[in-house]
Amino acid sequence: MLKRIITLFLLASVVLLRVPFAYAGEPTAVELVKHYDEVMSPSTFDSLMTMVAHRQDGTTRSYKFRGLKSGLDKTRVWFFEPAAAKGQEMLRVGDNMWVYMPNLKRSIRIAARESFQGGDFNNGDIMRVNYVADYTPKLVASEDTSAWLLDLTAKTKEATYDRIKLWMSKSKRLPVRAEYYAASGKLLRSAKFDDIKTFRGLERPAHITMRNELATQRYSEITLLDVKTNVEVPPQKFVLDDLGR
Repeated sequence: MLKRIITLFLLASVVLLRVPFAYAGEPTAVELVKHYDEVMSPSTFDSLMTMVAHRQDGTTRSYKFRGLKSGLDKTRVWFFEPAAAKGQEMLRVGDNMWVYMPNLKRSIRIAARESFQGGDFNNGDIMRVNYVADYTPKLVASEDTSAWLLDLTAKTKEATYDRIKLWMSKSKRLPVRAEYYAASGKLLRSAKFDDIKTFRGLERPAHITMRNELATQRYSEITLLDVKTNVEVPPQKFVLDDLGR
């Protein structure tokens, strides 16, 4: 009898000890969102990107711009192409965003939910990537066994979308695709993340396609050409009066 009790105790101990290890490699929803922020918008970076906006009538317009970020809430963008946008700049400080128009020689207040240069990305997709601060995440069941599915609910009115469904690969913990919703539940945009590249040690998707689900012939593509992280950024670069200089 004693031998049987000892045997049962040892079997129970093995089962209990195995439980934590079964989930040791499974990240939490918060950990996944934090990793998304770290790879898609590092705390400090200097980047060069292009965007091609495909319009409803079949025409396209291409943009080339530089993005600079410092900390969690300071971002600045300079536009180089096309000629019509050359000299324009965008600035985010906290919850405030502006666009500098060189022809007017002044800055105009803009919102995170407005279109980025008339394309299918919103300003917040470029200027305000801080999902940890803006959304409450939870892991939900996914039909795609190769990816985790996150359901993100906005916790601030300044968030770019009211709700996001975000799929992140289990192999690399990188975003694969996303869906962006209004408060009504209507699907507004959908995104595909691909072309994984390593930029000076930072591994991330270099190409994002954002489709407009309200005007289905429209979509925009952003390609990351280069990015440097952990750069020293002068505070003056994020002062409104510095725009246009």
